[in-house]
Amino acid sequence: MEYNVHTLPNGIRLLHVPAASTISHACIIVNSGSRDENESQAGLAHFIEHMIFKRTEKRNTNQILNRLESVGADLNAYTTKEYTCIHASFLHPYLGRTLELFHDIVFHSTFPEDEMEKERGVILDEIASYLDQPEEAIYDDFEDMVFRDHSLGRNILGTTESVSRLSGKDIKDFISANYRTDQIVVAVLGKYSLDKAVKIFTNYYEAVPANKGSHNRIAPSAAPVIKRVDTKPIMQAHTVIGSTAYSLYHPFKTGLLLLNNLLCGNAMSSILNLQLREKHGIAYSIESGYSPLSDTGIFTIYFGTDKEKVNKAISLIDKEFKKLRSNPLTEIQLRKAKQKFIGQIALGEENRIGLIVSMAKSLIDYDKIDNLDTVFAKIEAVTTAEMEQITAEILNEKNLSVLTFYPLT
Repeated sequence: MEYNVHTLPNGIRLLHVPAASTISHACIIVNSGSRDENESQAGLAHFIEHMIFKRTEKRNTNQILNRLESVGADLNAYTTKEYTCIHASFLHPYLGRTLELFHDIVFHSTFPEDEMEKERGVILDEIASYLDQPEEAIYDDFEDMVFRDHSLGRNILGTTESVSRLSGKDIKDFISANYRTDQIVVAVLGKYSLDKAVKIFTNYYEAVPANKGSHNRIAPSAAPVIKRVDTKPIMQAHTVIGSTAYSLYHPFKTGLLLLNNLLCGNAMSSILNLQLREKHGIAYSIESGYSPLSDTGIFTIYFGTDKEKVNKAISLIDKEFKKLRSNPLTEIQLRKAKQKFIGQIALGEENRIGLIVSMAKSLIDYDKIDNLDTVFAKIEAVTTAEMEQITAEILNEKNLSVLTFYPLT
């Protein structure tokens, strides 16, 4: 897909993606997330994401929320371990309105104490609600187990204790230290000329004071393999199996994405879905995931089932892993896996807000964006020998930790 990049003297970049549609999409991504917090500030990046919608130097909460919703647009935000993202979808005439609002809430929020107290209560309720969902909470406990004593292992929401003590000073200090202007991308997808997009972008972002610099992120050290069972007041058992994995820059990243999709991707015909759900009727929910990060990654398999079936499910997964390790993919099997993955990626291009966010992240991570042909070429370049090595490393039972939430009764 065609794109253009325009960089201001302060380092903030505009990613312009022309598209023939009356619906436009935009986002602003900051290369800063929960891993950039210190332990006492757990949940701070997510707290900031909430607070920027509360009050700015010229708008109250209602004015912020109505600025785009009054013209039928959709505005939302989220925080990850390494990013904070605000995104919007809107009709073609409202690009200026959208980019101005992004600018206002990111660079001119005031974080008043009364709003902080209200939002603190909202987030504490969010934490309580999240903990009531074992299929979600188990991922955080697993990451805490795998990335032990590291910020990547902490829940993005924080804890009741840490969120309760966050202050306005914490927010301002964190933004000053982590919202680096050369690590911020504003991305626009829509029916706009480059000149028009640059003019609107420059009008709002050129005056932002430069705050350049890189993160002082420390890569996690290798953690020991752990097999753990936690009893919980739940009806169904939940299990996560996995380990640390390749980073964004590892040459095997594409191969592991392919393996992950083969094991339990979006299709019903994935290996683990066929075995656990279709053949044995053990688990309704069976998922695999691979999240590459800037200096590490994490690979997981999740399933939920009756407590009596946990051991059988683990045994079946282990059996499939052993098959893949002892019987490497043939050229024909790899070809089919590639065709499926390429088709899914092509269909994913229809999700335009997801596309523009992904492109903006790519610009931050790699300082470039691969077009579909390049992405497909990387997939096609994966060899059976690479897949054999990836399978031997990632699916090696000696490297896999296991966490199970088991019902009390």
